[in-house]
Amino acid sequence: MKSNFLSIAAVCLLLSLQTAFSQVDQSGEVGVYEHLGTTLPLDLKFATDKADSVTLRQLITKPTILSFVYFDCPGLCSPLLEGVGDVIRKTPTEVLGKDYQVITISFNYRDTPQKAKDKKNKFVERYSKNHADGWIFLTTDSSTIFKITNATGFKVKAVGLDFVHPSAIIAVSPTGKITRYLYGITFLTSDFKLAIIEAGKEQARPTIQKLLLMCYTYDPENKRFALDVTKIAGTMIVFFIAVFFIVYILRPKKKNQN
Repeated sequence: MKSNFLSIAAVCLLLSLQTAFSQVDQSGEVGVYEHLGTTLPLDLKFATDKADSVTLRQLITKPTILSFVYFDCPGLCSPLLEGVGDVIRKTPTEVLGKDYQVITISFNYRDTPQKAKDKKNKFVERYSKNHADGWIFLTTDSSTIFKITNATGFKVKAVGLDFVHPSAIIAVSPTGKITRYLYGITFLTSDFKLAIIEAGKEQARPTIQKLLLMCYTYDPENKRFALDVTKIAGTMIVFFIAVFFIVYILRPKKKNQN
């Protein structure tokens, strides 16, 4: 009887933790669903900022940091690219274009190579002027966008001409294997460097950042993440449920007194 109860409790706890660790909106349609260790569909075709047709197989020949944005985004996208540019600048030991590269893909099929060029010029000029070839901006059609975002677990939702979307970058190995996800709009140089090194070694690793991001919601007006009381309350409930079951399972049994 007790074993059945513990089994049911364990299942409930795992389901609660799985929900807590999912960076999704209330509808469950938007978020990042990690596909660590899986290989990207490398034959997908994209257009560069020069309107050249390329495949991921042609581009991904070294550790790659993959980011998804759309070029008219009024919220997260520009801060995300600023965060990528800033960490590039703060990680001089890993040389952009030599030791690794960054590929930014638009998930808006309306975006054009010219828009990609304009966006690239803005960020490359500010953050990686001497390594422009190492930061690649791509556009493509809606079918290919679905395939690449589905392969990486990056779920977005169209709302009129805009999109609701998460904020993360993805480390990919030279063979196209997903090795790490980094969340947010700013990134620690140590995490960024480690992600590049792991990608070079084909090592897939989880990250604690997803847990930390659970407690924050992006504030587009102030362009920063702010504490989300609802998320914190939910996290605390899950935590105390876990503590309760651990204490219940581990506490010593009292011997019946005659």
